[in-house]
Amino acid sequence: MLNINPSQLTNYADKFINVLIDYSPKLISAFLILFVGLYAIRLINRIIRKLMIKRNLDPTLTKFLADILLWALRILLFVTFISKLGIETSSFVAILGAMGLAVGLSLQGSLSNFAGGMLIILFKPFKVGDTIEAQGVIATVSEIQIFVTKMLTANNQTVFVPNGALSNGNIINYSMQGERRADLTFSISYDSDIKKAKDILLEVLLQNPKVLKVPAPEVFVKNLSASSVDFAVRPWAKNENFAAVFSLTLENCKKALDEAGIEVQPFTVGMNKTV
Repeated sequence: MLNINPSQLTNYADKFINVLIDYSPKLISAFLILFVGLYAIRLINRIIRKLMIKRNLDPTLTKFLADILLWALRILLFVTFISKLGIETSSFVAILGAMGLAVGLSLQGSLSNFAGGMLIILFKPFKVGDTIEAQGVIATVSEIQIFVTKMLTANNQTVFVPNGALSNGNIINYSMQGERRADLTFSISYDSDIKKAKDILLEVLLQNPKVLKVPAPEVFVKNLSASSVDFAVRPWAKNENFAAVFSLTLENCKKALDEAGIEVQPFTVGMNKTV
């Protein structure tokens, strides 16, 4: 049977109370720093977000920078908290560094995508709503995330392109300039009247209200091939009207030439992607 000496219990209790009294200022100050720090971090994060929104920063960049600041301040607060408790922080920081290196080596691809996302957000080769061609995909950008860019194709398929590959490859932005030119070629027989054909093609462009007057549409002889006279037909249109202008130009030019009795050779082509 265990014999407990009351005097020993009293002695242990006194020692515990003395340690608690000696340590309580550190404990109280550490938790005070923790609670005040958490409140201050939330306040700072809210203020920083509002400032970035006021300066019209990109929403993706605003969220990313605010999140980075939030976690950096939390880590700093945690290190301060354990330091105030009297725990040695140098070994703790070394462990964090080693963990960071190990995670970095295991996530090299993800870090590449992360860096690519930062480059896209900072240099803005495209923005949400732009139609781009990259990595073999033509689609409209619906969301720029930190690791991938989410895009929607014309046939309503969602495509996720890694930002690392996207930032290191060629990007064609069809929306950046606001206007686009369709480069079409119409081929007619050598027996046809060149001037008449040119006037007909130009009239078709001028009659289309969606074809811009400035820059002016152009029609000119592009090439004299072995079996045809090739006309370059170049209407300009707003981005939102480009597909309609492209298809209507092909249709209306063919109809107008047929009505005029001008033979269209079977090599008429459209050089632009209708996206």
